[in-house]
Amino acid sequence: MAKPTPLMEHLLRRAGFGMTPAERDKWSRYPYSLAVLALTSFNPEKTDIDQYIGTPGYVGITTRGSFQPNSVINDARQRWLFRMVHSPAPLQEKMAFFWHHHFATAQSKIAGILGSSADATRTMAAKPQSDPAGAKGQIELFREMALPKFRDLLVAVAKDVAMLYWLDGYLNRRGQPQENFGRELMELFTFGVENYIETDVYAAARVFTGWNLVSTGTRGTPQGYWAFNYNANQHDTGVKEFSFAIYPDGSHRIEARSAAQGMQDGIDLINALAIHPETARRLARRLWVWFVSETDAPDADFVNQIADTYLKSDTDMRVVVRAVLLSSHFTNPSRYYQRYSWPGEFVARAMKEVGHIGFSVDTAIPAMLNMGQQLFEPPDVNGWDLGPSWFTTGGMLARMNFASQLAQNQRFALRDAARSSAGTPESLVTFVTERLSLPQLSGGERGTLTDYVRAGGAWTASDAQILNKAGGLAHLLTGSGEYQFV
Repeated sequence: MAKPTPLMEHLLRRAGFGMTPAERDKWSRYPYSLAVLALTSFNPEKTDIDQYIGTPGYVGITTRGSFQPNSVINDARQRWLFRMVHSPAPLQEKMAFFWHHHFATAQSKIAGILGSSADATRTMAAKPQSDPAGAKGQIELFREMALPKFRDLLVAVAKDVAMLYWLDGYLNRRGQPQENFGRELMELFTFGVENYIETDVYAAARVFTGWNLVSTGTRGTPQGYWAFNYNANQHDTGVKEFSFAIYPDGSHRIEARSAAQGMQDGIDLINALAIHPETARRLARRLWVWFVSETDAPDADFVNQIADTYLKSDTDMRVVVRAVLLSSHFTNPSRYYQRYSWPGEFVARAMKEVGHIGFSVDTAIPAMLNMGQQLFEPPDVNGWDLGPSWFTTGGMLARMNFASQLAQNQRFALRDAARSSAGTPESLVTFVTERLSLPQLSGGERGTLTDYVRAGGAWTASDAQILNKAGGLAHLLTGSGEYQFV
């Protein structure tokens, strides 16, 4: 098994979910800059791995009847975890995860509005290729636009069915403007709460009047769905005044337009927010936390550099993320293991590195909930609480229990893989530690692990010994405090 450089391991933990043994061989042959180029150059139309769900050689799923990830929320969660483990474009899934937090939307609220979990799951997870009406769920949107121009993503999110239900845009009508989306567009999605005043919220609500939904078929049938619809009859055509500039000439006013042309009001506001310097800096700070460090405050030089790249590239996130991954701040060894692993990251990485054959992603779903994260269910519009908040007593116990469950399931595969490397306790420790991406062990830590392998009698490298100790090492290391950082 080839050993990638520490920098390559760092890249694949942050821009992906770790590496399987086969992927370690692959990526160890890449120069760093070429690896960054490869990770950021995926074609969203050629990354579909779903055809392999339920086939030998891949992590398993658990079905309850037929597998229906477009309409059954537990199946949708399984499909996403499967993709985190197996996608040929790991950064695509990592950015979809990032956008899911940034544009936090919960399936449960939508289910409450629609009176149907299946319909709500469809708004969040449906794949157009397998949906009778060609519906595209929000996560599919994030996957398709994982590295878009941010301006284009904002427009797509404003039209997204799940978002229109989540922030009540479907109710936004002339004379009764609904403020939720306009407020969060400014406060959470772009330049932040300190850059607008309350009158801007009302003006933004008026901008998006008429951005509603329409039924595309009979409710309750496979063809019945909802789609974005600009309802000109419900658009407020009056002047909208803001406290910040909307246009390059410095004008703060969106002038009156006819109802037929009124959708341009929303486009103009989104354009203004997307290219605002504070939006650029805010996204740079978020990318610092997601890719570089949660333990250090965002570096001012990094923020300025990435914000400048964002504005000069016309909000192109592919260019921006590439600049982040090539920056000296990201590649600095002092930044390794300075991010707290989200539950989704932890379970996907553990399955990739420990092993997954014969294991079901369904097992990880309740474990993740106990760790504090449920896919498709961020707790509120702010997304999840990050950093040390993941590591409550119960959350850490759930991680250790998952590590034990996975290692126990994979002990036979680990035994078979370790046979040629288990001649001595020291070599078995080296095999397992090099299979996992961990900080460099101290001599004392390595000695403790070696003592664990020796415990129980003279080491003969029998199958029974390897079966017991290889799985035990995997459990101890993936459940360790060090493994909770990426």
